[in-house]
Amino acid sequence: MMNQNEKKLNVAKAAVKHIHNDCLLGMGTGSTVNFLIDLLPEIKNKISAVASSSVQTENLLKMNGFEVQALNQLGMLDLYIDGADEATKNLHLIKGGGGALTREKILAENSKKFICIADETKLVKRLGIFPLPIEVIPMARSFVSREIIKYHGKPVYRENFVTDNGNEIIDIHNLDIVDPIQLENELNQIPGVVTVGIFARRKADVLLIAGEHGVDEIYP
Repeated sequence: MMNQNEKKLNVAKAAVKHIHNDCLLGMGTGSTVNFLIDLLPEIKNKISAVASSSVQTENLLKMNGFEVQALNQLGMLDLYIDGADEATKNLHLIKGGGGALTREKILAENSKKFICIADETKLVKRLGIFPLPIEVIPMARSFVSREIIKYHGKPVYRENFVTDNGNEIIDIHNLDIVDPIQLENELNQIPGVVTVGIFARRKADVLLIAGEHGVDEIYP
């Protein structure tokens, strides 16, 4: 039986095959993405430039010999690859367990193609078992939390954590996310919310899921 790291490596190898010549590449954040970054030197000649969704990813890319460029200098990316905390077969995602959701969402929106890589434990029928991260401006944390309670969610402040943008994270437990797009839109309208960890308006274009018997590709 494969362990989680073996599955993450397999799905990372599957993602490499989607990186084409002269690719403007955006890289996400997380343990599965880290496996992919370690494979990138083998295809460095295919990558014309790379942008990063976090300081953590930027540092790892630099360790692997890449010069990370600012998104403002690159324009539209060809491809963005990232993991997820939850994913459905509709390719809706929850992201932000690592706290990089704002920059991840910016890169996803700014990419022609978004590939999500994960192992089979992340595939769910409905989003919401994993607590939904929301990045908030610090002064608005309590206000946003009170607003979230109206949605019957339980907001929990992520203690001792500051995002790369200098903001804070609230993790929302016990949310039953029936309509991800609607909820994403509504929560985004709460003053003080920077980003919601629902990726449904800009969902993945391809979902690569690693299991015991290989990697499945799921399309809309």
